[in-house]
Amino acid sequence: MFATKLTLILLGALLYLVGTLGWLFWIWPDLLSTGTTEALIYAFVGTCIWLLISFGFIVHIIKTSRPSSGGRR
Repeated sequence: MFATKLTLILLGALLYLVGTLGWLFWIWPDLLSTGTTEALIYAFVGTCIWLLISFGFIVHIIKTSRPSSGGRR
């Protein structure tokens, strides 16, 4: 059970890292350098989606490390 959880955590972290590096250093600068309105909207929406995924990932890490937080007992 521990090996499965560790594998899933490492896989999720690797996919997040690859997605982040791909967005920040490959796709996002290309969209900004294009300069069209459509490309800038895609860059804005993509950044919003990336921020939501980052926030969700952080909340997930906090919730799994402290499962009792948030409950008023």
